[in-house]
Amino acid sequence: MAKKRGQNEGTIFQREDGRWVSRISLGYDLTTNKRKQKTFYGKTKDEVRRKLTEAQRGNDLGLNVAPKTQTVEQFLTHWLEQVAKQRVRPATYRSYEQIIRNHLTPGLGKYSLQKLTPQIVQSFLNAKAETGISVEHLRRVLRTALTQAVRWDLVPRNVAALVSTPKKERHEFTYLPPEKAKAFLQAAKSQRLEALFTVAVAVGLRLGEALGLRWQDIDLDGKTLTVRHQLQRLGGKPQLVEPKTSKARRTVPLPQFAVNALIDHKARQAKEKEFNADTWNEQDFVFTSSIGTPVDDRNIRRTLTAILEKCELPHMRFHDLRHTCASLLLAQGTDPRTIMETLGHSQIALTLNTYSHVLPSLQRDAADRMQKLIG
Repeated sequence: MAKKRGQNEGTIFQREDGRWVSRISLGYDLTTNKRKQKTFYGKTKDEVRRKLTEAQRGNDLGLNVAPKTQTVEQFLTHWLEQVAKQRVRPATYRSYEQIIRNHLTPGLGKYSLQKLTPQIVQSFLNAKAETGISVEHLRRVLRTALTQAVRWDLVPRNVAALVSTPKKERHEFTYLPPEKAKAFLQAAKSQRLEALFTVAVAVGLRLGEALGLRWQDIDLDGKTLTVRHQLQRLGGKPQLVEPKTSKARRTVPLPQFAVNALIDHKARQAKEKEFNADTWNEQDFVFTSSIGTPVDDRNIRRTLTAILEKCELPHMRFHDLRHTCASLLLAQGTDPRTIMETLGHSQIALTLNTYSHVLPSLQRDAADRMQKLIG
């Protein structure tokens, strides 16, 4: 028989098996007309009293102390479709969906959302790190989702914010020094989309930014280029989206060699349009297929590989042309803020941290100039 609760202790009692129980009444559920209660269990009387007191305090503050039970998988599925899909860009949503489907759901989906602990998340991330996966992305998505769970009073804290990710080696990206950059651009002259690669090296556009350019964004007389959109593919269909940040929406000056490449490209495109008049799909894009439609980024990567092989350069990603632009600008002594604005970085610290590999040579040059001035 359960022992009688102590005086002024609320709903606290001990079961016949020795476990202590505390229970808080939360009124009535208007949809079922049943009393809502939250029950806590513990090995000692003090333990369940503490849980009861915390629940009473939370209830007084209007917090949801008895959230509906759901698994991590159920919550992440709901958050992805009802929150993330409405707020983030298509490419970001696609990345979130892949991370949740391939990693978070298999590893954490079976756990109760309310019972997910920092220890569970830490063990999950450590195991993933041992397989060579970049776990920072996994933690970031989980942390973002659980932030919403905290706002909805489903959990009292964000357990993903309480864990750390294993230290990883700094990624050394590929870039072309000046002579090899010249060789690359010379090899690109044989390609139909020579101007695309020339502009990428000249002003460091992201691939989506370059493919999203329309002729209204190019001022050949003023020698400027304006980034207003990015071209992304969602479900296999090209779609123009807004730049990720306000800094990414920018107007940058073009060097003359890039202007020349764009002039030649526009003349070539006019001939293609005339030759393929029956099939041409005019959308005003600067870089198009042979019938005027947006270029498939897979074709860009194949063309890039062909150019690199022609001039016997190692494999590179298109994004490494952006790194090449930044490295060349830094090597010329261009100030970091100008580079930040050219690349569309949101903070100057991002520019400096990303291209810190070039800074030692700049520091040597600065020391030599100081010696020449004063020594």
